[in-house]
Amino acid sequence: MNAISQPVGQVLSAEAIGQAFEAQRATAIRLRQSTLAERRAKIRKLRDTLLAHQAEIVQAGWDDFRKPATEVELTEILPVVAEANDALRNLRGWMKPQGVWPSRMMIGTKGYMQYEPKGRCLIIAPWNYPVNLSLGPLVSAVAAGNTVIIKPSEMTPHASAVISKIVRAVFGPDEVTVIEGDAPVAQALLDLPFDHVFFTGSPAIGKVVMAAAAKHLTSVTLELGGKSPTIVDASADLKLAAQNILWAKFTNNGQTCIAPDHIYVHESVRGAFVQACRDVLSSVYGAQPQQSEHLARVVNERHTARVQALLDDAVARGATVLAGGEVDAGDRFVAPTLLTDIPADAKIMQEEIFGPLLPVIGFRDLDEVIARINDGPKPLALYIWGRDDANIRKVMQQTSSGGACINHCVVQFLHGNLPFGGVNNSGIGSAHGHFGFKAFSHERAVVRTRIMLAKMFFPPYTALTRRLIRIFMKTV
Repeated sequence: MNAISQPVGQVLSAEAIGQAFEAQRATAIRLRQSTLAERRAKIRKLRDTLLAHQAEIVQAGWDDFRKPATEVELTEILPVVAEANDALRNLRGWMKPQGVWPSRMMIGTKGYMQYEPKGRCLIIAPWNYPVNLSLGPLVSAVAAGNTVIIKPSEMTPHASAVISKIVRAVFGPDEVTVIEGDAPVAQALLDLPFDHVFFTGSPAIGKVVMAAAAKHLTSVTLELGGKSPTIVDASADLKLAAQNILWAKFTNNGQTCIAPDHIYVHESVRGAFVQACRDVLSSVYGAQPQQSEHLARVVNERHTARVQALLDDAVARGATVLAGGEVDAGDRFVAPTLLTDIPADAKIMQEEIFGPLLPVIGFRDLDEVIARINDGPKPLALYIWGRDDANIRKVMQQTSSGGACINHCVVQFLHGNLPFGGVNNSGIGSAHGHFGFKAFSHERAVVRTRIMLAKMFFPPYTALTRRLIRIFMKTV
């Protein structure tokens, strides 16, 4: 078997984890010579095996989250299929050495970048989209010619089981393997000298991953999160904005790293926007959202309690519940909730919410909103709704975020021709498409000499040597 798992409560030994890592050494070296046809065949088989297990993935989404089947297909399966198909279409061009023009200093040489696999890679996936965020990066790693160990989250055991089953059907353990377990297992993996670590999760754990990687000078891709703000300008299409923002927020019950975290709404349209949001909530989830077939659950009781604590703290400090507010801890249910009048020191304004609570904050001066955004860590996403191009340009020029959408939310994740990633606190490096391929590749710089012009600078040095150097200083 190439999925290594253990009974609940039993931690896999560091020795066994080390053996799984060592088993991939020879394969990683061999894969440096893997061909386009070999890599394509693996990606195609991974995609087809994923689709063959579609019903099991849907069931796992229900068992772990009570996630609607349509939502599983849209957010877990479709993105991986798109990633695989994009790689199949474009891998020939990605693998091809990229020639560069010689600089003036390098006249007489030929230069090019050769993409080579980094080697043995570790993918640490989160619990919120376990299949997508395990197998999506795996496509990029395989496209680049690497071996991989995947560590899925122990908080979604049904999804982890399906991931293991898919990987076993496609790869041998010397190439890709799944190691299940909790925090000690993750730490044992991070103690190993991987050639690259791809981590998706919180900024707090991202710092732990980066510190561990630094001990081995291992490169990292960190896909993190943060409090992604949304701005609704007075010129926005309020109905469309409400529909789109609430879809982006409450998909997966708010447990999405790029979900709108809070909304700044211009005071002149605040009442109308809130009403539009209430209308959307009523039409989508009905009068009893706990009975809705369109709403997932919080992943476990601990996270339910965390979200409830954010809600309770906000209300205790004077926040007003505009819609929702119901919690059933035993059912892991938190209703889609709109809040307003939230004091700045409330926990919900300090911590990433990662749940179905949406603060609505009125504003009159766009400069104040920009200042508040810039006062916090750089977010993974920023969303702007409006038709005033001057305001849109102002926000885009004066703020920083991993990605941004204008009159849309979360779709930047699905755009395979754009880099997906954060900045500073919200992440390091990029994923998806060609950017994912490059994340798992080393861009090897190669110079091939045709005419040895450099010999004019060889010793013994003469007055002519210095004159040539000075001429080059003026011309290069």
